[in-house]
Amino acid sequence: MTEYRARFDARVEFANGGGLGAEGFRIDLPSPDVTEADVARLFVGHLGLALVSTVSVSNLVIAQEQHRGTRGVESPPTAPPGRLVDLSHTIRAGLITYPGLPAPVITPHLTREQSIDRYAPGTQFAMDIITMIGNTGTYLDSPFHRFEGGDDLADLDLATLVDQPAEVFHLQDVSARGIPAEVFLDRDLAGTAVLLHTGWSSRFGTPGYATGAPFLSAEGASHLAEAGVTLVGIDSLNIDDTEGGGERPAHTTLLRSGIHVVEHLTNLAALPPSGSSVTAVPPKVEGFGTFPVRVFARVL
Repeated sequence: MTEYRARFDARVEFANGGGLGAEGFRIDLPSPDVTEADVARLFVGHLGLALVSTVSVSNLVIAQEQHRGTRGVESPPTAPPGRLVDLSHTIRAGLITYPGLPAPVITPHLTREQSIDRYAPGTQFAMDIITMIGNTGTYLDSPFHRFEGGDDLADLDLATLVDQPAEVFHLQDVSARGIPAEVFLDRDLAGTAVLLHTGWSSRFGTPGYATGAPFLSAEGASHLAEAGVTLVGIDSLNIDDTEGGGERPAHTTLLRSGIHVVEHLTNLAALPPSGSSVTAVPPKVEGFGTFPVRVFARVL
């Protein structure tokens, strides 16, 4: 369904004195057929303002735009309830996920033709070998990826990987590369999987994917760790800034806290800000820290 948002200037006066001004503020709309008074009520409700005396709205512009999660406005489902939404890139031979890392190589161990002599007439099988680095396609990082002695893929608790309530932050129009902590302040995120929709996945598999990619700031990672999230995923090159030197504060903070990190997601535009669950389960491999996952969401 089509979604709409409003952009406007506002001035609030409080009954007990003082005021509040906003320029170019944006909120979700339940429909495009709203008045300035409707927008004023949504503005006050979204901010949770009390003792409001008057609200004036000016320079109102209504545009077709994906919802971001305004309080008091229910987003129409972008997919039918119960539908599964695939959030993973397809792995194929030669795929470049991360520049500088090897592409997967797929070779036959047993071809269908070779299997004819091994099985009953009419029975054939193909057995193939895939050689790839764990950082291929859409993959999950365990603490072992960052910390010696940390939990590896075999140690991960399924209860933190399956049907996690998802909070999706649609950030594709954010100007700064680093996602700040402040974007998370309007939601209760304890026990949820936070998915960061930057729109960068549209560049996946192209040279442009490698430079200028959005990432989670160190402060943002600290906020999510303190909030008690179970998983953080991003549809970008890396959850950290790979162009800022060798430090990896987001990986360090999240994995130290036992929070799963999933990188190179896709199709996050198909999910509402709230109202879906996400599953991301890697193979149970000992002594291994990172592996591709088939990540999917269920719209509730």
